[in-house]
Order: sequence, then structure tokens, then C-alpha cells
Amino acid sequence: MSRKIALFWPGDGRARPNELALPSVRAATAQMERALAKLGREPYRVEGFLSKPHHAIEKLGPIQDPMIGICVHWCYGPHTTDGVVGKDNPLLLASNFSGEWPGLVGLLNTGACLESLERPFSRIWTDASDWSADAAFMARLEEWCTTGRIGYPEDEISLHAPIGPEAARRAAAVARGLRARRALLLMLGDTSMGMINGYFGPRLLARHGFAEHKIDQAWLLDRGRGIAEERIAAALAFVKDKGVTFHWGEEGAADFDEHATREQLRDYLAVLDLIKEEHADCAGWQYQLGLIPLRPPSDFAEGLLNSACRPESDGEPFICATEADQGNAVPMELLKRLLKEKGLHPAVMFHDVRWGGAHEGRFVWVLLNSGSCGAYAFNHDPDTLRGVHSFRQPAEYFPIPGGTFSGESLPGRVTWARAYLKGGVLWMDIGRGEVVALPAEKRDAWWNGTNRQWPLMAADLGVSRDTIMAHYLSNHVAVAYGDVFEEMAALSLELGFRLRVLARKE
Repeated sequence: MSRKIALFWPGDGRARPNELALPSVRAATAQMERALAKLGREPYRVEGFLSKPHHAIEKLGPIQDPMIGICVHWCYGPHTTDGVVGKDNPLLLASNFSGEWPGLVGLLNTGACLESLERPFSRIWTDASDWSADAAFMARLEEWCTTGRIGYPEDEISLHAPIGPEAARRAAAVARGLRARRALLLMLGDTSMGMINGYFGPRLLARHGFAEHKIDQAWLLDRGRGIAEERIAAALAFVKDKGVTFHWGEEGAADFDEHATREQLRDYLAVLDLIKEEHADCAGWQYQLGLIPLRPPSDFAEGLLNSACRPESDGEPFICATEADQGNAVPMELLKRLLKEKGLHPAVMFHDVRWGGAHEGRFVWVLLNSGSCGAYAFNHDPDTLRGVHSFRQPAEYFPIPGGTFSGESLPGRVTWARAYLKGGVLWMDIGRGEVVALPAEKRDAWWNGTNRQWPLMAADLGVSRDTIMAHYLSNHVAVAYGDVFEEMAALSLELGFRLRVLARKE
């Protein structure tokens, strides 16, 4: 392999996040340069963040040397993929393992985007303060420098799961329902912020019991004007009465007030009307980036939709995947139906695989996403919104004020899943896990070290950190309280998904 290695910075599509991440990416790049020099390689930098697809095409396209993308914050998949598809030079995605900046989230998303396009790549990460002093990291980097790839153990991955007769029966009943009437996924826009791995489209969805109907987000602006002020007032009174704590006007959020929440409820009601009009079974809501300068964040509305307790409710959660991610919308809808079939509350949560650390001898992930986690996670009571807090979304990213739908997820056994595209077909990852209660000091340190405004779920996913980092094909995960693991395995197979089970060896 060539001794010269190009280092590039996959970027956000917005200037401000890239500016804020600049010190971190410079530091990480210097760490990588020292590590490569120690191995006798000659790294050089591609100038500037790749913050648009054409940057990737123009700057990465001509490079024939091996390449390393330095991921230290959120980065859009096309800002890498569009410059490397159709090429076979060795490609490595590298990240520090830090909660302060979602670099590992960017790595997981970009890796999944590359996999969906069948572009080979490898991954590497470290939580060491001195990368070149991390022996495991250096061994992996040397392997890539020598062979152009890094192999990771697959002993925690299997392609089958034991399925009992009752689980098979419940899965068959749900599958019959989907064959009688396929699930209609209402797409409010396209996938968000370069998540091309999260879009499957009708050609793939149709094979697995789903249909898609796209509605331009511009409809929300028009429909919102027609929402009666009386409905908004009633919705606001409802969420107040049911226990939401609004952090209006607090330090750093002077512009976050009741009016901002009323406008978020306007959007919630507009989407609710579209859902009823289109007879949709579930939804994906893009919001970012198209509506950022025009409407408040969608998070509060999405959290309400994913809660049974909500204004003008039909009595159960309505699955809404933030960022219009079909890779989560599909398993969320399937898990919801299986939970109902098993007599469990049918709430399913949407989270980022954000960061994590050791706790009582096991690795616990900080699952943390700005939208789409319903209230049931915070209170285990379908009839209230107690435990929900609404903080202003950070102004650096969200110029129009609006609140989150946040809280601390309660402990309990969970089933998790994720759908993804690999080799031209849809796969389903599934696993068992446990949400844990962290001591207050550790909880606050982890929460404040990531995004305190967003909902927190501290979860052991039942598989090692390194298996997730090496093999998981998304930055998102769908999580449901209750054990429907066997049912989800059976249903995935029944609907034609390829199955992959991630679990520690006993």
C-alpha cells in the first residue's frame, strides 16, 4: 500500500457546527498524523471541511492514495460517499470516542452510507488521550496500512435466533395483518442531513410489507395556517395538565416561551391532520434542514406522536421516526405491532447511539436523540406526560426557538432493532438489552457531557461496545420496553428481511 495517505475532514452541511468542531478535528488529525508517522507513513491533509457533496467529488475524487476520514462531529454521509464511490483505494473512517462531540455517531452513519452503496471501507476508534499510546488502536492502524483493511471479530454476531412456538404465532398474526393491508409510511420530506443509508424507497419497502407516501414539508406551512387557535390552546392546556415541565425563559433560552410551544403544537396538529387524511400507519419527519429557518424544531411534536398520552389521541402511540429515517421507522412499527400482540404497551423509542462508558462492570451506552422518544420511557404510565421536560433546542443549531421532549428513561428490559441496506437487500439487526439507572453524579456527568436538553437512555445493548463500533450499520436504534426478541426475529424472517443477531456469548 502507498506510504502516502490522504487525511480529510467529513463535515456538517452547516458552517457553525464545523466552526465549533474545528479545534477537535485539528487535535484529532494531529493525533492521527503522529500515529501514522510512527508506522513510517507520510500523511497529508485535504484542505478544509467537506461540507457539500461537490466538495467530496472535487477533492476526494482525484485522490488515488489511501484515505482516512477524521470524524469528530456529526458529518453528512454524501460528504464522503460522493467522492469515493466507484474507487477502490483503501478507505478508513477514524473517530475519537467522545461524548462531547458526536464523532462516533458521524462515523456510524457514514459507514452505513458507504455500505449501502457497496463501497468497501474500514473503521477505527480510540478513547485514548494519546492515540499512538493505544496498543490496540496502533495494531489495527498498522493492519490497515499494510493490508488496506481492518478485520474485527464476529463472534457476537449470528444469523439466526431461537424462536418458540408462541413467539412464532404472534409474529405470524402481525405478518397476516401486514399482508392484508401493508403499512403506509408517510414521509414528511426526505431523510435528514445526508442519511442516505436511512432511505429504502418503495422498491425495497414493497417487498417487506410497507408502502411509502411522500409529502413535501412545504405542506406544513400551508396546513399550519389553517389550524384553529382554539385547537392549539386546547393542546397546550392538555400537555400542561398531563405533566410536561416547560423550561421557558431560563438562562440561555430567553426567546423560548409559550408562543414557541404553541407553534410546535400547530405543527403537531397539522401533521396529525395529514396522518388522518392519508390513513397513514407511521411517519418519518425530516424537519432538518429544510424548515430550520421557517419553523420551530419538530422534536416536541414528534415526542407527542410517539406517546399514547397526547392531544387528540386515538389511545396509542403513533410511530414517528425523526429525520425521516426509514431504517428506524420500519422496526419501530413492527415492534409496536408485536408489543400490542403480546399485550404490552406499544411505545417504541428512537435514539442515537451517541456515546457510553463503563458502569458496574459492563459497558452502558448513552442513547440520546433530540426527537422521537415518547413519554412512556420516562414514566411507564400511558396516561400521563409526567417526567417530560421541554428545553430550548440549542440556538447554535436551531435559530427559531422551540422545545425538546426530554426526560430520563426508566430502567427495564428492552428489545432493540434496526433495518439497513447491505448488498442490495434489507437486513434487520436485533438484540436484547437493559436500560439501567445510573447514580445521579454519573448520570449528570454523562448527560451534561453530551446534550442535556435531549432525552437520555442509559442502556446495555447486550453486546460489546467494540462489536457495535465495528459492525453496526447506523447511528440510530429503535428500542422497546419488554421482551419481544423472539417475535421480532420471527417477524423479520416472515417478512423477508435478512436477520442478524447481536449478543454477547454466554
